[in-house]
Amino acid sequence: QVQLVESGGGLVQPGGSLRLSCAVSGSIFSIMGWYRQAPGKQRELVAVIFRGGSTDYADSVKGRFTISRDNAKNTVYLQMNSAKPEDTAVYYCKARSIVGGYEYWGQGTQVTVSS
Repeated sequence: QVQLVESGGGLVQPGGSLRLSCAVSGSIFSIMGWYRQAPGKQRELVAVIFRGGSTDYADSVKGRFTISRDNAKNTVYLQMNSAKPEDTAVYYCKARSIVGGYEYWGQGTQVTVSS
C-alpha cells in the first residue's frame, strides 16, 4: 500500500531552523511536494520537487526553505530556515505516483514558530 509519513514537526523559535521529513512507500513518485494549512486558512503549496531534481517554491518561502529528495531512501525533506511566526501551520507531504499518476497525501505534521 502507498503510505506517506511526515515527521520532524514541532516548536521552533522565530529565526530558527527545522527539517521535515516524509518517508514514502508503496510506489515510485514523479512529483513530491509540501503543502501547509494554517488555522482558518486554505491549504497552500509550499514547494515541489520533480524526480530529476527541479524545484519550485511559493514566493513566501523562497530563500528560506529548501525542498530535496533522496530517491534511494524514498524520502523527501523540507529544510526550514529563518522561520517566521506566519510559517505556523500543519505541513502535509504530497506525492504523485509514476505508475497511474495517482496522488497521495500524508497525515500532516504540526509546525509552530513562536517564542
